[in-house]
Amino acid sequence: MSKDASTKKRIYLSSPHMSDEGYEQMYVKEAFDTNWVAPLGKNVDEFERELAEKVGSKAAAALSSGTAAIHMALKAAGVGEGDIVFCPTLTFAATANPIIYQNAIPVFIDSDYETWNMSPKALEEAFEKYPNVKAVIVVHLYGLSADMDKIMEICKKHNVAVIEDAAESLGTYYKGKHTGTIGDYGIFSFNGNKIITTSGGGMLVSDNEERINKVRFWSTQSRDKARHYQHSELGFNYRMSNVVAGIGRGQLKVLDQRVEKKRYIFEFYKRELSKLENVEFMPSNEWNDPNYWLSTMILTGKVRPIDIIEALEKENIESRPVWKPMHMQPFFKEYDYIGEDVSEKLFENGICLPSDTKMTDEDLERVCKIIKELWSK
Repeated sequence: MSKDASTKKRIYLSSPHMSDEGYEQMYVKEAFDTNWVAPLGKNVDEFERELAEKVGSKAAAALSSGTAAIHMALKAAGVGEGDIVFCPTLTFAATANPIIYQNAIPVFIDSDYETWNMSPKALEEAFEKYPNVKAVIVVHLYGLSADMDKIMEICKKHNVAVIEDAAESLGTYYKGKHTGTIGDYGIFSFNGNKIITTSGGGMLVSDNEERINKVRFWSTQSRDKARHYQHSELGFNYRMSNVVAGIGRGQLKVLDQRVEKKRYIFEFYKRELSKLENVEFMPSNEWNDPNYWLSTMILTGKVRPIDIIEALEKENIESRPVWKPMHMQPFFKEYDYIGEDVSEKLFENGICLPSDTKMTDEDLERVCKIIKELWSK
């Protein structure tokens, strides 16, 4: 970033956006006024109830992160040492890491161009090679839903648990149903860059109330009901704090507004940039109603993603490449990968544009102007 650029307004990829109405402060103040600045409490209970009601799930457990929620979902699904878990290769490492926490074995599955998510064709091939699979993790990347009907049909045929990583897709619908509520377990993230945030935190949802109760037990150090401290199972310190949950309750009230703004940003970029040569935006399907968490496009011409990233960076604007596939990561290179090269091509050619819900039309025009200039050179 140049010295001149440092004086220009910073535009973020996706940053926290508190409500104008101050909902978050109201709930946090209540936690302070009652001196309930601790793990658990009224805000945690209500946040679980309100989010479960919002997405149409029977039960929810508020946890310290989306990663913790994936870990607990794997444990709830009975995944243990030596078990095989299918996982999309095109995702963030937080999707795959909990498989290792459980001493299980990840097998990475390729994407398809129709959804950018797990390819049902590659999933079928993976089951042919590995018939004994304990769980399948499906990711809804950048707020785009995977082709869940096909994936669920395959997984039911093989009697395997389905865990939806909906960390990026809260507010996305698949055929009228919230992502995260189609499989056996759903995961949401409230990290600082997500569509709503608690600064850090996650939620596990399921219609299996018994399993959610068990997750609450495990994530509170597996403390048995006894006067003294007694632990009959391995526990984890994964529960959300009452203060953080207060932020989440306030944010949940403006989720629909945030989705509306994310859609506006995507449509603005598409209108302004889709006519550029060799530019293609992330796919849309008739059954998918995305939250457009990040506006993402593919470049197949002389202008490369790094050219845009560096041009924006010089003007104090943040952008990012598409996720680097897990099978290409040094840590995961020893694990099997099923597919062709779709995920690699998406990584090679993809860029995530600034999608911050605080962006003005002037900000969006500034971003588009810089990008267009690269095509005029």
